[in-house]
Amino acid sequence: MIEINGVNKSFGNIKALDNVIASIPDGSIFGLVGTNGAGKSTMLRILSGVLQADTGMVLVDGEDIYENPEVKHKVCFLADTAYFFANATVRTMADYYAITYPDFDWERFEELVAKFGLEMKQKINTFSKGMKKQISVLLGICTGTKYLLCDETFDGLDPVMRQAVKSIFASELMVRDFTPVIASHSLRELEDICDHIGLLHKGGILLSKDLEDMKFHIHKIQCVIQDPVLEEQMLAELHVLQHSKRGSLLTVVARGTKQEILMCIEGKNPLFSEIIPLTLEEIFISETEVAGYDVKNLIF
Repeated sequence: MIEINGVNKSFGNIKALDNVIASIPDGSIFGLVGTNGAGKSTMLRILSGVLQADTGMVLVDGEDIYENPEVKHKVCFLADTAYFFANATVRTMADYYAITYPDFDWERFEELVAKFGLEMKQKINTFSKGMKKQISVLLGICTGTKYLLCDETFDGLDPVMRQAVKSIFASELMVRDFTPVIASHSLRELEDICDHIGLLHKGGILLSKDLEDMKFHIHKIQCVIQDPVLEEQMLAELHVLQHSKRGSLLTVVARGTKQEILMCIEGKNPLFSEIIPLTLEEIFISETEVAGYDVKNLIF
């Protein structure tokens, strides 16, 4: 488990992180979402022990990671722009990672390189941006570290490769003790893979919640209620986060369990009613508005 306890970090007059408090549970895929400049990269560098927090502390399995080589062996950090040695081949970089990470899985790496259609002897400087990103992710996966910190993992990957990388993350979770942390500016990239999401805004964590728990307690409903009095009663009884009406069709985003919401609606004799799955984007807009932030034009 990674614990982030009141972390602050500034660069001159720029406040990059402001009293960040969060925890990353083991065995989950944690998505760190935020706008460019929100502090995601700085946060990942502190989590990996590359940077030291000005105040506060990051604990990895109960130990401070900064200047702690034993703990750092549990963590691999993949930067947004991967660094490769000049004229290095895929094998050269794998040799280096194998020296740095004793549990590097050569068999797995060679298998994945072949599946991705890459060549071990090819120089990486001849690769496209997307191919370089693929090699970076494959190297990170095969380090065998418990924690893999990824900065904009899917940037530069085509849709097929994005799904392939997501599948690899999921398969690794099934066979070993593995916790990836994926930073992105796009909720859409993380919606189908993450089970815990943290929203970083202006250097601070706005929200950090289990995705299934969020989906269980917020629902989107469309209904038609002919009696305007009953419609108003329903809106008053529900914990409404958003609502709009187009013609006779009322769309409501409300907090509560599915059963509670349906019971309230059915008691108002609707001509029609159904619950529609919410996207992660819609959930976060609703949650942040309740917290007093309007992020429609900031994140999505």
